[in-house]
Amino acid sequence: METQIRIRDAAPQDIAKMLEIYAYYVRDTAITFEYEVPSQEEFTDRFLHTTAHFPYLAAVTVENGREKVIGYAYAGRFHPRKAYERCAEMTVYIDRDARGSGAGRLLYEALEERLKGLGFLNLYACIGVPDEDDEYLTHNSEQFHEHMGYRLVGTFRLCGYKFGRWYNMIWMEKLIGEHR
Repeated sequence: METQIRIRDAAPQDIAKMLEIYAYYVRDTAITFEYEVPSQEEFTDRFLHTTAHFPYLAAVTVENGREKVIGYAYAGRFHPRKAYERCAEMTVYIDRDARGSGAGRLLYEALEERLKGLGFLNLYACIGVPDEDDEYLTHNSEQFHEHMGYRLVGTFRLCGYKFGRWYNMIWMEKLIGEHR
């Protein structure tokens, strides 16, 4: 039987599990260039700051009658100037045991739809990429975004340093509304 994934607004009771998901990416990957896992207090502050202005969604499954968070996605401010107020930066993290489940696609589709309804037109993703795939970073995130309709708009060479290695950073964009 296939596990059903449901997308809903993330809530404060999800913070511990979302932090657990994120901690793996901080400790064991170069997907985020953050070096230290934030404390639960810091992660909670980030969550509350984001949810005050932007959607923050959770992907959940139900196991033994209980919800289990298997991923999350949120949007954030692309740039503080008013001229960019219809632009948002996208972020998604999936539990390492749920990768390939379709949760990332479902989260992004729901988040994009929500943002479109709020009047956002341009979506951006900042993605770490290696010159060659290694044990810390692959091209999977770039490929995921391409699959979701994002296109490459810029590359910063050798700008992120983690695990004793230099990585590139790319920006990808997707236009989701009509620019009038």
